[in-house]
Amino acid sequence: MEQPLASGSDSDSDSRSAPETLSEVVRVHLRKLCLHEFPCGIGSWNRSHFLPQTWRTWRELTPREEETVSPGEETVEALLGLVRSPHSPWALVEDSSAEDHFLRELAIQNPLMLKDTFLYSYFRSLRMVDKQVSLVDKDLLKFINLEELILSANKIKEVNAANLPPTLKVLELYGNEIRSMECLCAHPPPGLQHLGLGHNKLLGPLESLYVTNNYWPNLVSLDLGFNDLTDLQGMMVSLSTLRHLRLLVLQGNPLALVPYYRGFTIDSLTRLCVLDDITVSPNEKHQFRGFSLSGDFLAQEAQFVVSIGNVKGVVDTSIWDPEPGPEGPFITYNYYVTYDFVEEDMREAQCSIPALKKENPTALISVSIDTQGTSERVSCLPWQIVRPSSAELVGDELQGGSEVQLLEELQEANESQESGATEMGESELSFISGRSALPVPLSSINSAEELAKLRPRMDPRLFPSPGTVLFSTNHKPWADVISYNYEMQHTFKDLVPLKAFLLSGTTVTIVEEKIVSWAVVPLPVEIPLGPCTWRGQMPGMEQKTPKKKKEIPKELRQEPSVLRVLGSNLVALEPLLAGESQVSTVCNYGVIRTLESDKMTLTRDLKKTKKGAKKEKSKPQMPSFDSDYQPEPLTVEVQIQLNQYRTAEEALLIEA
Repeated sequence: MEQPLASGSDSDSDSRSAPETLSEVVRVHLRKLCLHEFPCGIGSWNRSHFLPQTWRTWRELTPREEETVSPGEETVEALLGLVRSPHSPWALVEDSSAEDHFLRELAIQNPLMLKDTFLYSYFRSLRMVDKQVSLVDKDLLKFINLEELILSANKIKEVNAANLPPTLKVLELYGNEIRSMECLCAHPPPGLQHLGLGHNKLLGPLESLYVTNNYWPNLVSLDLGFNDLTDLQGMMVSLSTLRHLRLLVLQGNPLALVPYYRGFTIDSLTRLCVLDDITVSPNEKHQFRGFSLSGDFLAQEAQFVVSIGNVKGVVDTSIWDPEPGPEGPFITYNYYVTYDFVEEDMREAQCSIPALKKENPTALISVSIDTQGTSERVSCLPWQIVRPSSAELVGDELQGGSEVQLLEELQEANESQESGATEMGESELSFISGRSALPVPLSSINSAEELAKLRPRMDPRLFPSPGTVLFSTNHKPWADVISYNYEMQHTFKDLVPLKAFLLSGTTVTIVEEKIVSWAVVPLPVEIPLGPCTWRGQMPGMEQKTPKKKKEIPKELRQEPSVLRVLGSNLVALEPLLAGESQVSTVCNYGVIRTLESDKMTLTRDLKKTKKGAKKEKSKPQMPSFDSDYQPEPLTVEVQIQLNQYRTAEEALLIEA
């Protein structure tokens, strides 16, 4: 026996903690409206007004104001006040629909009308958002006047179009788990005007076959945003058949990351008025006129430019180091910034700097640009691709000769470091500055087990996440403001992993590199020379011993560099998917300087400038530190820009 739509007890709804079918969700929703409980429905509070009298019409069953109210009963106005007042315990929640409010008042004024036949014919809009719906069942066809169906944020994987009422004009299925539109095209509602399928899992070039005029002849608005659609040209061919299409949303898809996306779409769909919630202007149509005819010559790839500017707030660690002796140690510090980006074809990567655009070689494993007459050096060393076979050294995935091969790579990398080579192996432990990041020399590692023991001692922020590549700026010594002027262009052809990476964001890290060097050959002991005889014989001349300046040995032996992370932050890149052309931010890692370190740094700098001040006959002024002095926080300027063409001429010139 079929359960009535608006009846049932609360215990029935409690037995189903997570309703799945749409009809069951509607029943639970109506039961929560309490249409048959006080102050709605028929009860001791209004029973005398609705006594069944078969000889009277249904219009005469409604209560009349002139009739006297029996003792213990409430008037209709009083009951309506209980459901309308926002302070009443019987009031509906704020986000309740207009239909819910109407049904509550109808249940007071004329509860005898609340039959299934009335409810099925009354609803023109059903909004069931985040109700755990997984199945649109055939009972939906009973809503004979339904025009709007909103089933967003549920768990629907596919929809049987035969269960959709033919009267539908609006269908929204945002935030579900739909993988293909094929299920909707079996029996699509012929009068549908808006279809919302954003934030689903639509994937593959075949999806463009299901957005043609054969299935949606009256479609005016289509939202396919934030799926995994990649075939822009195929999608435009199908969408151009929709004669009534005026509003389109495709942002958030991988296909929207190509630089010619907006111009190509506007010229392909000449009737389009709004694209990605932005009005299509006449100027845009003019700028890209005829551009869609060049679709076969356009590369399906996305282009990004990552720029890193100034770093401020770095503490000068060298102020705590002792003066080196004749044999050392000679300690130097370098600072650089790293960021991870999704794995790409290394042959497509290009590294550039604005002042050196003429010398812009193609980056393979590493990119290095040396300028003539300047000290600038752009180093995109290194990038590290994390592969599952070598990333998990502790697990059981190292089988056969993989351990031996890994140790051989480490040994080769160690030998190349000792010989001064800058090649980098593909090992996980050969990264960043071309030097070993291990706390012990590579030559002392005899097995993969020892290598696994060392791994927990490494800062994981120095490694890229799986499936990404680690990039770094050039290494520079300490300065109050370290200016990098780093610029890197990334080109991607595989757009689906790129979208997943943009959703997760990139990690920007500031690293300090400490290099300790020792003299290879000890310096000879200085023996003071004997007094000069002719100086002693001349009157007024004193005997002096010559002084020698301290010299740094020419041949130095460097220890493995010691890396220390000064700060690491996640930069959100999702705005690039949502239509923004760039993400520009200043990463703030907090204050790592102290009042003591700033005083020591200034004191050292004043000593260095003391001689110059004497020559100019001026005294260097010591800056004063107030009691409320606050050191500058550690920051870095980061900008990630998505390349977009502004005109058809620009697109054709670059693509050529």
